Amino acid sequence: MLSLNLPVFDTKIASSNGKNVIFDIIRKRYVALTPEEWVRQHFVHFLIAYKKYPASLMANEVELKLNDTKKRCDTVLYSRDLSARMIIEYKAPHIEISQSVFDQITRYNMVLKVEYLVVSNGLQHYCCKVNYENQSYIFLEDIPNYNSL
Repeated sequence: MLSLNLPVFDTKIASSNGKNVIFDIIRKRYVALTPEEWVRQHFVHFLIAYKKYPASLMANEVELKLNDTKKRCDTVLYSRDLSARMIIEYKAPHIEISQSVFDQITRYNMVLKVEYLVVSNGLQHYCCKVNYENQSYIFLEDIPNYNSL
């Protein structure tokens, strides 16, 4: 798989029915190893190991209902009171982070109303803080550490 702009970690890759799978430490099971999943696993490990995000407060593939359709957030970080705090959207490394990606995560946020939105393709990472009073958001220089959220 492609080298990313994220720290390496001890990946657990196996084969199942002739296809590669990777162990997801959040879902605690092997999942199909797609380019997007490669990014997700690197990013989740980065958040846990380097930004001190508690794995117990993260969930992958969170289903939500939006205008009578079911959508899935790639990763959601929760506060200790279990309210959604951050939505993280992943794209494969060859997918450009465009306005449509931000539109997608913003639609998810219409339901969850989180404080932080993060988008990554493994090479570029963007984090913004939502200001509901001004109906705006500001891009942050870096992904914040968990204790500073």
